[in-house]
Amino acid sequence: MGKIDHRAEVREFLSSRRARITPEQAGLPVYGGNRRVQGLRREEVAMLAGVSIDYYVRMERGNLSGASDSVLDALARALRLDEAERDHLFSLARTAGQGPRRRRTPATSVRPAIQQVLDAITDAPAWVRNARHDIVAMNRLARALYAPVLADPRRPANTTRFLYLDPAAREFFVDWDRIANDAAAMLRLEAGHNPHDRALIELVGELSTQSEIFRQRWASHDVQFHRSGQKRLRHPVVGQLDLNFESMELPSEPGLTLNVYTAAPGSPTADGLKMLASWAATQDLAEAQANPDQT
Repeated sequence: MGKIDHRAEVREFLSSRRARITPEQAGLPVYGGNRRVQGLRREEVAMLAGVSIDYYVRMERGNLSGASDSVLDALARALRLDEAERDHLFSLARTAGQGPRRRRTPATSVRPAIQQVLDAITDAPAWVRNARHDIVAMNRLARALYAPVLADPRRPANTTRFLYLDPAAREFFVDWDRIANDAAAMLRLEAGHNPHDRALIELVGELSTQSEIFRQRWASHDVQFHRSGQKRLRHPVVGQLDLNFESMELPSEPGLTLNVYTAAPGSPTADGLKMLASWAATQDLAEAQANPDQT
């Protein structure tokens, strides 16, 4: 994959969203029982959005240049887009016709003050990633929690590369299928925001070449936010951990997200995190003894 074809992105996103909506869902009458298209017809979307059929056809062929916010809002309503899908549509419209000069390079490191914040969080795994899922900073408990991800010596470690290309991921992530789907959808959302990120293009190309499952997920054109929820991990030392997570954008570091994992007080997972902290301290002590010149 040498580049992301913007017109194809628009075309396939709009046609895939159109195909999933039935006339009944859109409140439209159905005449006859032999429809040759899956979902809505183009003229039906145009009618629902209040635009001409020619204008909608132009948009679905990949040309969003000049589309106003009001037209995009109407199209989002007609296609019943959720918040993430609407964001993606507007991103595709903003980047229509833009060249590589608009490229933004996601950070791969943090300021010392951000690392200090992470290190101050001692009872919960906390780490920072960029939008292409590179791990750029972690506290000690996060390094211990994500030890299987960090086993690959390549840096920065990338959680989606681990998910799709490392066999250990299916053991580590209890709900591997859901998490893998979420990861592909998050990358697709970032591709709309930042289509000229060379490292993102290379990552998608690597995953597409080596993983048939990723190719299928990528081709679905699904997009998704990842702000909070639950994650079940099976750690090789302390066993299963059922964690709550919160993901927060860092206003002082555009493009970076802080992730914090917590457990309900008194729960088995809270006890597991205490065991993990003890194991991490033991590992740090052993490393310090093995490398006295670095301490």
